Amino acid sequence: MNPDLPAYIEVLNLLGIAVFAITGALAAGSRRLDWFGVVVLGVVVAIGGGTVRDLVLGNTPVFWVDDPLAVGIAAGAALAAIYLDPMISRWPNAMLVADAAGLAVFTVIGANTALALGFEGWVAVVSGVLTGTFGGLIRDVLTAQVPLILRSEVYATASLLGAVAYVLLSEISRDAVVVVALPILATFLLRLAAVYRGWSLPTFQRGTP
Repeated sequence: MNPDLPAYIEVLNLLGIAVFAITGALAAGSRRLDWFGVVVLGVVVAIGGGTVRDLVLGNTPVFWVDDPLAVGIAAGAALAAIYLDPMISRWPNAMLVADAAGLAVFTVIGANTALALGFEGWVAVVSGVLTGTFGGLIRDVLTAQVPLILRSEVYATASLLGAVAYVLLSEISRDAVVVVALPILATFLLRLAAVYRGWSLPTFQRGTP
């Protein structure tokens, strides 16, 4: 069973698109890209996860073809980041919080999309993680950084646990608020706790005992 997502999720989704676009734009600025590069990277980061998800699931045309508002918001947010950068730089924690919120919302939307298309639970979990993390992976690759999901930080792990929680709750509850809100909150809080408390996964280094 996959419950209908509450109406407020669409608002959160658009906010998540804007936040991810801003993170992409700021990454572009750190590499001194021109304004066109800023917009391109911002849009790619914002819609990258959903695009990969739809292609993997065969859900075509991908979501932004039928909903160009997503691209418009991403492009506008990326341009706005150029002017907002001085203010954002004064409150770096605000972007960490916003990014965690975007990760949480995108994870649940991705898992829900797979369930709505009739896929099994494990596919929904993968879909949730793809949607939540792949935009950031593209951002890091294009700016020549080790992708965040491959580092020891609790990022993809938070998305994974949130997607699993959503799939499990969707099997046992008909309350859409519970099924949706709890996984979003769990993903969000786990990511923030990892950032502020310095939690990380064990790393592997060859040649060490």
